[in-house]
Amino acid sequence: MHPPEPRFLDDRPGYWAQHKPDGEAVSYLGRSWTWAQWDDRIRRLAGALTERGIGRGDVVAFLDKNHPACVELQLATASIGAATAVINFRLAGDEMDYVLNDSGAKMLIVGTELIGVVDKIRDRLTNVEHVVEVTPDGADGDGYEALLASAAPLGRRAEVDPGDTCLIMYSSGTTGRPKGVVLSQRNVLAHTINAATFEFGPDDKNMVAMPLFHVGGSAYVQYGIHAGIPTIMTREADGASLAGALLQGANRTFLVPAVLGKVLESGEDAVKLFSGLRTFVYGASPMPPALLKSALKAWPDTDFIQVYGLTEVCGAITQLPPEAHRDESRPERMLSAGKPAREAEVRVVDPETLADVPNGQPGELWFRSPQLMKGYHNRPEATAAAITEDGWFRTGDIGRLDDEGFLFVEDRLKDMIISGGENIYSVEVERVLTDHPAVLDAAVFGIPDDKWGESVKAVVELSAGGETSEAELVAWCRERLAHYKCPRSVEISEALPRNPTGKLLKRDLRAPYWEKSGRAI
Repeated sequence: MHPPEPRFLDDRPGYWAQHKPDGEAVSYLGRSWTWAQWDDRIRRLAGALTERGIGRGDVVAFLDKNHPACVELQLATASIGAATAVINFRLAGDEMDYVLNDSGAKMLIVGTELIGVVDKIRDRLTNVEHVVEVTPDGADGDGYEALLASAAPLGRRAEVDPGDTCLIMYSSGTTGRPKGVVLSQRNVLAHTINAATFEFGPDDKNMVAMPLFHVGGSAYVQYGIHAGIPTIMTREADGASLAGALLQGANRTFLVPAVLGKVLESGEDAVKLFSGLRTFVYGASPMPPALLKSALKAWPDTDFIQVYGLTEVCGAITQLPPEAHRDESRPERMLSAGKPAREAEVRVVDPETLADVPNGQPGELWFRSPQLMKGYHNRPEATAAAITEDGWFRTGDIGRLDDEGFLFVEDRLKDMIISGGENIYSVEVERVLTDHPAVLDAAVFGIPDDKWGESVKAVVELSAGGETSEAELVAWCRERLAHYKCPRSVEISEALPRNPTGKLLKRDLRAPYWEKSGRAI
């Protein structure tokens, strides 16, 4: 069965509803829907939105933990030329009303657990005309289910264009207010087709556990829909939920590296359960080399695939394939982010001169791809600063290319440490620290230094049962790195701070040192 190339986001659900109506499409918390049932829900939601005045160019916001309703909304809004803004449910009240107002949402679908938060800020939501409550289990009183039940199905509107905005994803806001990344149907479909890291088989089931407010959730879920195989969605990415999905037969997934560490520490039963995965795609934060080596040993039959990407390119823009993970002749490749996705171009650019640097030399990573966002919502200046006139996206990440085109991501441009005039890439120091047998993960950053401008500081999280000391870790680094790159101090922490997608929050570790100095850099 070879469906035609999709032009619109709702093409594939409609196709599968026609060609295998009784096949399983989605399961969630004990409920499941066939393709025919799921497509009908999408069409009914499109009708309900239209009845409430939502049309082309409008925005509907979704606020809840993972729920199939969020994906239904993305497909339904796309079919009428509208967009979905997926809101991070962990935001505080003042952050939440900022994002909801910035998105311009005319309607809000909100989970029962979060309705109280919305009630507190309801008077500040100036654009929201309708609020609909959705429950995790579709219980009596579920406003979302009632909305679908009372609506007439509606097909795609004739005026809808593949270039229409379909999704607004808000950045994690590491500096200032979160920015809304505006993605078109064409962008999302280009990612689904070009950034695919493997081919699904007819007996595959795709586990979606990453939060849908992150592209690791909302972009990854499109792969299973595109392939026409069942999606098993978990409400959260906790151990019990993941185990439940695996017991249901899930054998493909995308997760952050931190999850692997927890599984390996959970004992033989957990390791055996995860051995059923055919592919483990990981990204959103670097995989510590020692952890990756342990995972490759623990799951010899699983294909590991690393992806590097950004919300601005819909998710993954490079992939490191399974064979590179197990190529003992080129072990350094395990530290790379692989090669660009199909139709993606990459440049490594000197951020000062804007000239391309030679292979092997570090510079800012620039990408050009049909996956690239339309821009930042309501931020024309930020868009102009990020995207060049000829369509190159400036990532703000430092990296280098080897002689065969493998990409190595070294650091964030803003995280680069300059000590005594020397550029120090924190990732390089972190890799040395995580090679120590007692260290699970590490965060390295610059702190004020009266003599050198900045000096290197490290905070490490130990593996289960690991024991070491600051002196031992400093000595470990000095045996393996140039002296100026080594941390002057190492702090041992019970757990490193992370955001909901698993990224290390270096800013939280760095901020107290710079606040005391009275400067930011």
